[in-house]
Amino acid sequence: QDFSHLQAQCLSQRLLFEDPTFPAHVSSIGLNLLPEDKLRRIQWKRPTELQRNPYLVVDGVSRFDIMQGEIGDCWMLAALGSLTLQKKFLENVLPKDQGFQDNYAGIFHFRFWQYGDWVDVVIDDRLPFLNGMYLSVHPRTSNEFWPSLLEKAYAKLRGSYQNLHGGYLSDALVDFTGGVQVQLPLKDPSPDLEEILKAADRSQCLMGCSTSSQLKRNIELKNGIVQGHAYTVTGAVRV
Repeated sequence: QDFSHLQAQCLSQRLLFEDPTFPAHVSSIGLNLLPEDKLRRIQWKRPTELQRNPYLVVDGVSRFDIMQGEIGDCWMLAALGSLTLQKKFLENVLPKDQGFQDNYAGIFHFRFWQYGDWVDVVIDDRLPFLNGMYLSVHPRTSNEFWPSLLEKAYAKLRGSYQNLHGGYLSDALVDFTGGVQVQLPLKDPSPDLEEILKAADRSQCLMGCSTSSQLKRNIELKNGIVQGHAYTVTGAVRV
């Protein structure tokens, strides 16, 4: 799908884009993500229906903009949080030629690295809601929508929102950068782990980490770390 062509077509016809390849339908959610009765209650709403003045980005992009919804895609959101720390990489994923102010036609696009090339993913801006609440990631600022729309584009790339429910942080980092990922198991850490992390930090590498999910998920340990969860690593220092 050609973003510029579709946008121009919608503007000339004064229509809001509706994506036939990832429709506002249960098939885009995935049949096994929710019980059938909840799937039937899914509603799709555009940001312009939710806010009088929606924006794609408000006061720059930050990891604090991202609030996880009902979908278990913390692995992808932790990678996205890391991406916000390196604006030069973020610009590859989040093109600047779009928004709600100029030439708005209900169409957006994002880029992801797939098999050696940047793939442009076009979406409409209809977002899924359950019982009036965001099913997907929701923004901390009520009128900022880049996290929700980027997540929808990634869900389309993966086939459905259901296919974001569980995954590997390292895969998302590669999809967002085209870089090479290295995993460091913490069960048997390298004696040089601290120096490796500090060197990665100095080199402006994107970093994340995750906790084991062998025990019950979402249980908060005494140290505040949550089981079965993924995190953005923002730096490496000895305290």
